[in-house]
Amino acid sequence: MTKIDTHIARRDPALVMRLKRLGSLHQCRLSFMRVLTRRLARENWTFTRPVFDIDDHGVGHAVYSATGPDRVYSLVAFAHDLPPELRSDRVIATAWDATFTLFDGVPSAADIQRLSKNVPLQEAGRVSEKEISVSRANRSVRLWAHFVDALASGQQPDQAKIDAVGYLMRTTAVYGSGKLGATDREGIAQRDEMLVPFQAEMLSVFLTRWFVRDLVQHMADAKGGDGTAQLDPVIARQLGIGNSTGLGMAPFIVNHPVLFNNWIMAREEAIARVCSQKSATEAERKVFKGILRRSAASVNRWHSEHPIQIEKLKGLKSDLQALEAHLDGDVLSGDFPWGRLLSWSMENLSEEGQELVASLVLEPYADLVDGLATCMADSNTGAFAINGAMSVAQHRALIETCFGWAFDVDWSAKENCARAWYVSEEKLEPRLGERFDEPIEDYEQPLAPARDAVAAYEALASFDDDQPIAEFLLQHPEHRHTIRRAQISRIAPYGEIHDNTIGASVLPIDMLRAKLSFFGATHFDPRSDRWVRICMYAGAPYPEDLTVDNADLWVYPEAEQ
Repeated sequence: MTKIDTHIARRDPALVMRLKRLGSLHQCRLSFMRVLTRRLARENWTFTRPVFDIDDHGVGHAVYSATGPDRVYSLVAFAHDLPPELRSDRVIATAWDATFTLFDGVPSAADIQRLSKNVPLQEAGRVSEKEISVSRANRSVRLWAHFVDALASGQQPDQAKIDAVGYLMRTTAVYGSGKLGATDREGIAQRDEMLVPFQAEMLSVFLTRWFVRDLVQHMADAKGGDGTAQLDPVIARQLGIGNSTGLGMAPFIVNHPVLFNNWIMAREEAIARVCSQKSATEAERKVFKGILRRSAASVNRWHSEHPIQIEKLKGLKSDLQALEAHLDGDVLSGDFPWGRLLSWSMENLSEEGQELVASLVLEPYADLVDGLATCMADSNTGAFAINGAMSVAQHRALIETCFGWAFDVDWSAKENCARAWYVSEEKLEPRLGERFDEPIEDYEQPLAPARDAVAAYEALASFDDDQPIAEFLLQHPEHRHTIRRAQISRIAPYGEIHDNTIGASVLPIDMLRAKLSFFGATHFDPRSDRWVRICMYAGAPYPEDLTVDNADLWVYPEAEQ
């Protein structure tokens, strides 16, 4: 086991928690998809498809089961014949190409019958505590038709078309934690395989990818008969599951400061541990350089039409060239090579490049890094209780520490409070509107912690230092959420974004990418400043091919020699 030679401090939250940097994070060893596939292989999980009852039109249901050391989980999939005019990725859609639930165990015929009346309805249906998640997906219509037609005619799909999209279906929602009647998170949180966040959802998507591959082959077989080609496993492995993520996810990292802190802190601790290594062995240097080459190949396949991401990709490619030139020297020899490399990146690369280096240096050190994944959940299942006995002076100090930067913002200036977060009655999800152009201020959600912290701090000025905060809150209950966040900051130094979340220049896609990077998403493709498309599990082995040898680094495509 690798020994930590000395301990270099974690990076300052004032640096890490800026939105531009959060919007430049990349997947790493602690990403939830990779944590899952490593576990599935390490524990030798087995996978079966006990039911595949789907007709020639692609309508019916299937069951995919994953069996671990202690229990079985089953994806129950329903395939639908969806008219084109009903296909929509919006949360207000009422029909989809496929709908799913992750069942706790193996469903009986009665369970499937019950689920068939509810899961296809999604929000209009109800599931039970036997179900862990509920999800839905739509086809990438042109690529789906191309796959079916090509295979049915005895041909393999066109590689250029595959590269342009990357997936046959994209999920539009994967719900867990009690949604639609499913079991609460606390009902499964203490299971070994669910200790890391979002493992149920990641398992659901992993099995969904298997179902999608089987379904497209089934429909090609139905069309082409005996002359149908079997999908090349190399092509199949390139395919991921797409996802369209919009503003509904953005408030998550604001609303869950302890959980988000735990994700960031685990990554920062991993970076600090690696940077604390006094030397790197030849084998460790070789692993890093090999992964760097593969990461460069992934970046070359990363395309976007959004001007912001186009510029970021241009900068990242330039960064990789500079990094490779830097590594031509003997820079990984000598004391503390990884710490020196990270310091060099901070001075010479863009934030996109800096955070890629921070992720890549973790790769040679599984024994230092991987165990931190179990620290990433929020084990406090109840609401954080405010300690009313703490003094006013203590809260002034906490706000100064956590939100000191916000005192330099003129919150009366329109450009600094131009936006307001609210929940749309029509769209049933969070929205970001123009405060001074729309009648939305009365419906504003508490998603501007910095502005609110400054307001609370100003209100504290009329109270004595030694007064208990409870007396302040009796007179100013409108500041309860800020006082709670201030107290949380004592245990969650990475829990607060160090930027204005309601300013005219805020980019919600930065918040989306921060969360999705921890899922393990790659090839972020913003479609506006408010929603992004990603790909999940592209390059991963399918369940029948999963081994300890291929369960982890699948996220990096093999580089051409």
